[in-house]
Amino acid sequence: MNIKKGDTVLIITGKDKSKEGTVSRALPQDRKVIVEGLNVVKKHVKPQGQTRQGGIIEKAMPLHVSNVMLKCTECNEPTRVGHERRVMGDKERSVRICKHCGKVIQDRTRSS
Repeated sequence: MNIKKGDTVLIITGKDKSKEGTVSRALPQDRKVIVEGLNVVKKHVKPQGQTRQGGIIEKAMPLHVSNVMLKCTECNEPTRVGHERRVMGDKERSVRICKHCGKVIQDRTRSS
């Protein structure tokens, strides 16, 4: 999956079309992502004893990865993602490449 936690994405379809947000959680086995503050629905929940109060809560629901586009960290444009193998230190790693500018898309979660 080309989109990871911490990436900035643009929603390209649905009720939140053309809005941007940060991925708070990636679900690669379902090919879905949860974007902070977008695709929010109201959910009715029952109280669970002493631990949880009942009522109507707002919850961010997952979006399929085909409905979002990754924004490049360099050119700040929504882009398709390519992959390349590059030597980093003593290991060869796969990195994500922006199809517009050709530069490496930085991981927000990784410090280096």
